[in-house]
Parts: sequence; C-alpha cells; structure tokens
Amino acid sequence: MIRLLLVDDHPVVRTGYQRLLEQAGDIAVVAQAERVDAAYAAYVAHQPDVTVTDLSMPGSGGLELIRRIIARDASARVLVFSMHDTALLVRRALDAGARGFLSKSSAPESLIEAVRAVHGGQRYLSNDLSPALLERDTRYEAGQLESLTAREFEIFRLLAQGHSLAECAETLNLSPKTLSNYQTQIKEKLGVSTSAAMVHLAIRNGVISSSGS
Repeated sequence: MIRLLLVDDHPVVRTGYQRLLEQAGDIAVVAQAERVDAAYAAYVAHQPDVTVTDLSMPGSGGLELIRRIIARDASARVLVFSMHDTALLVRRALDAGARGFLSKSSAPESLIEAVRAVHGGQRYLSNDLSPALLERDTRYEAGQLESLTAREFEIFRLLAQGHSLAECAETLNLSPKTLSNYQTQIKEKLGVSTSAAMVHLAIRNGVISSSGS
C-alpha cells in the first residue's frame, strides 16, 4: 500500500483527489494539509511514501515545502500536481527535488499513474507537458530568474503576490532586515527598480497569475 500525503489549499479538491486515489486500491491518503507548515508537520509525523502537493498555497508555497522535505529526507518522493505548469516552475520544482510534475489539466487516471511511477523511483512528467519544458530557456528574463537562489526565488514569488516584507519575514522565519537585503539583491538581479515592475515580470513568466495567485 502506498501511503500518501495530499497537500492542496482547497478542501473540496483534496476530498475529490483522495476519493480518486483510494479507488485505485493500492493507495491510502494518510494525511492532508492546506499550508506548508502543516504539510511539513504531517510529513514528519506520518513519513508518507509519496507527497502530492500543489505549488500555489497561502503564504509560503509548494516550492518551499519541497525544499523543507528534501532537506530533511533527500530520498523523499514528491510529486507536484499543479495548474501552474510553465517551464520555469516545472524546472524549479524538479530542481528543488520533486520526482515528478503533473498538470491539473491531465486526465484523472494520470494522477494514479504518476503516484505509482514516483513511488517506484521513476521521474514523471505528464503527457500534456512538452519535454521541452525541461530544457533551459535562453530568453533574457528567464535567465535572470534562474540566477535567483532558491530562497531568493521564494521571496520574489511572495513579494510578487503582494505580501509585505514583514509578512514574508514571518512566513520564512527571517528578520525584516534580512528580508530587506534579499529584496534589494533580487531587484538588482532582475534589473527592476519598483515592486510593480517585479509583479509584471512575475506574471509575464508565469510565476504568478494575473490575479496574483
């Protein structure tokens, strides 16, 4: 039996996924969570065989969860299941340690297939995602974004979503001064001078949607 942790910020969606997964007969959802902190605590408590997580959640997102889980257990099997499937985010998730990436536009049975594949030690990319998504994008802005460290990228995403420096500091357990220094470094790397320019860059490259999520 594959023991699974399911992470998504919509309770109705989690319920639907749990029903779908458990109908497979060899998968049991042992825990659910809607935020990164709760998800990480559930991972520590339950030690699931596979963690399925969305990227977009309140506060710190799925990339931060992957980072925390892999930092604790380098062999952890994490599958990203998200509607945000741009080349940049797919690469970020895989670079952070995810074993697979499944678009939410995939057929329902693909989720079961992906969980089994990741549990078996395979890398998984859903059929509706082009293999080219794993290739390095040579466009200028993509190159700028990829120059950000994992921590800088997470702060960039939070700031682009409209979170204040104080909120980011609390979410990531950093001091406001440290966050301010990060913000300066991020703006320099991205070649932007205002928060509005940073938001537009994030939207253009699919890091957040036009609604800020």
